[in-house]
Amino acid sequence: MPTGLWCWAGRVEYRRTWAWQQAVRERRRLGELADLLLLVEHPPTYTCGRSTRPEHLPADPGIELVAVERGGSVTFHGPGQLVGYPILALPPAEQDLHRFVRRLEEVLIRLLAGYGLEGRARPGLTGVWVGEEKIAAIGIHVRHWITMHGFALNVNLDLAGFRAIRPCGLDSWEITSLAALLPEPPDLEQVASRAGRCFAEVFGGDWEEVSPAGLSTLVPLPARFASAGQSG
Repeated sequence: MPTGLWCWAGRVEYRRTWAWQQAVRERRRLGELADLLLLVEHPPTYTCGRSTRPEHLPADPGIELVAVERGGSVTFHGPGQLVGYPILALPPAEQDLHRFVRRLEEVLIRLLAGYGLEGRARPGLTGVWVGEEKIAAIGIHVRHWITMHGFALNVNLDLAGFRAIRPCGLDSWEITSLAALLPEPPDLEQVASRAGRCFAEVFGGDWEEVSPAGLSTLVPLPARFASAGQSG
């Protein structure tokens, strides 16, 4: 069994991916599956973590709003955003959530460096910035020392979705994307592939790519979520 698998699954509705994560985490808990990095993009969705306050939320969401068990406040997901869900069983020597989050930040910083951008973490905050603008958010959940949820990197995302909220408690004009910082917006699948490689570099071990069909064979979605689609 490889150390881990990574999969670019394309565009998948948020609740379907949430159910998929839960199914993968249970298989991981039972030792029936290697660690997994699931990479997707979502249709427009607001998600609310455990730190969400009423003043962070939109007055009229207009799109689906989902309360989840991850840390952090409200954020926006939409087409053109790369969302990564690492489902990892942390060994005893690595059962430090702050260290885990710092490693996720390092994955994103390396990914940005590949595009000639200097990403950085900010003391006391979670996520990655380029200059004074936030380009990636991180929010995780851990049970039985197995991680779930993860990071969201703005690639070619319509940033208007952030205007109605205070993402992670910040002001919306502090949000940016790769498309806003580069002469040409990169292809999302290409960014996903680079993310898989950077993740393997930071976390180490032997990571293999698996197709969405291959992952569905290993861990089928619950029947009511079985029609998850992919972007064209």
